[in-house]
Amino acid sequence: STADSLEGCLDCLLQALAQNNTETSEKIQKSGVLQVFASLLTPQSSCTAKVANIIAEVARNEFMRNPCVDAGLIPPLVQLLNCKDQEVLLQTGRALGNICYDSHTLQSQLINMGVIPTLVKLLGIHCQNAALTEMCLVAFGNLAELESSKEQFAYTNIAEELVKLFKKQIEHDKKEMIFEVLAPLAENDVIKLQLVEAGLVECLLEIVQKTVDSDKEDDIAELKTASDLMVLLLLGDESMQKLFEGGKGSVFQRVLSWIPSNSHQLQLAGALAIANFARNDGNCIHMVDNGIVQKLMDLLDRHVEDGNVTVQHAALSALRNLAIPVVNKAKMLSAGVAEAVLKFLRSEMPPVQFKLLGTLRMLIDAQAEAAEQLGKNVKLVERLVEWCEAKDHAGVMGESNRLLSALIRHSKSKDVIRTIVQSGGIKHLVTMATSEHVIMQNEALVALALIAALELVTAEKDLENAQLVQILHRLLSDDRSAPEIKYNSMVLICALIGSEPLQKELQSMAFLEVVSKLRSHENKTVAQQASLTEQRLAVES
Repeated sequence: STADSLEGCLDCLLQALAQNNTETSEKIQKSGVLQVFASLLTPQSSCTAKVANIIAEVARNEFMRNPCVDAGLIPPLVQLLNCKDQEVLLQTGRALGNICYDSHTLQSQLINMGVIPTLVKLLGIHCQNAALTEMCLVAFGNLAELESSKEQFAYTNIAEELVKLFKKQIEHDKKEMIFEVLAPLAENDVIKLQLVEAGLVECLLEIVQKTVDSDKEDDIAELKTASDLMVLLLLGDESMQKLFEGGKGSVFQRVLSWIPSNSHQLQLAGALAIANFARNDGNCIHMVDNGIVQKLMDLLDRHVEDGNVTVQHAALSALRNLAIPVVNKAKMLSAGVAEAVLKFLRSEMPPVQFKLLGTLRMLIDAQAEAAEQLGKNVKLVERLVEWCEAKDHAGVMGESNRLLSALIRHSKSKDVIRTIVQSGGIKHLVTMATSEHVIMQNEALVALALIAALELVTAEKDLENAQLVQILHRLLSDDRSAPEIKYNSMVLICALIGSEPLQKELQSMAFLEVVSKLRSHENKTVAQQASLTEQRLAVES
């Protein structure tokens, strides 16, 4: 019968492919048999599984993938994913996977054809079939790399299915395979919450507990994957808040116990988890009241000498976030956080420098005494001036400038200003007034106005050399300058009039004209300040 002879032909092709895949594939392409395959891919046909198997084998060659698409094989293959036969499903999945391998265009096409809900359903139905399960996981892993897949996955019960499957696994390789699907999916906030609700966290905590003291390579890998995934789940606001449970949650308590552990990986994950929990004031206040600061300072102490950058960076991130609520600042300062952080002043690592600066800046916000103490610390101020020149690291440069300005703004102290002048910091504050970020320009102008009001004689020479007057002229003449920039520039001008050389410069650059134009500015505060400034300038001339 024709069915038997067809079957024989297909067996011959499979054998030939097994012996020399590339050569046989070339022959298949030339023979035009691919077009015939499209009509053979029907659920009724007894040889469907073999045809799909041949397509899967052929499509292992890159040069055969487009011919398969051109022969119209994708739609009938996608249709076959709805059939019941496990062998057909397996070969169909392989064929689609190989044809679309590495092609985001083709994978998007599959997503648009609705394969995601179909595959999730298959995973639920055939979870006893190891080969089919693996086929689904490989497909999910490939598709999950595309953003468009995540919205589709979020509408299925993938979270539940994967957690159910995960709980049954004993072998390391199988767990890793599921992890490789979970990680990209967990980047989506809706799926994060679904995974938390499906009980993934308990699985992860259990893995950590089992592997924490092991030195087997597989266990170390699992510990890292599980704790990293835990941190990822805490990046979503809802999933994080659900797991915090007002700080009473067992998950939060378990993660706390990671910080004093001996595993660097767990210390890192623990500190990152705390930084993630510390994303709103309520959580931050609760954690500081419950002694988290000491734990983080102890952790930092263990890494002053060995220079483990990732752990240092994570612990400093956590402290910086915890220092944001006003009520936490004084508590953290009296716990000695500033001193603990300053131990890393010698670090050569930009990420650590960046977090160190951010933490100190958060801590001294409206804390005059701490700002004065730090601002008189010559070692710190000299290091800040050095970092203000770190051209390769814009983040570090910006944070150093902001901290210099903050030390002056929050301390309003003559001693601090003298320290900054002596360390050569003035020119950086003047440059900061030209930043493209309005918030930084303002911070600079307010600090410079304090310098001019409190220590003009000391700073006079540096302000002149940094061409402050020319910069102010530019800020006031530029229509694009924000109203607060114009206002603070004029406040600064009024303070500079007290210096003879600077006042001469103001006169020579015809500031009166620029300022009187601003009297008609649409912003009332700017207009009023312009009138005041005009009077001051007129008196002096």
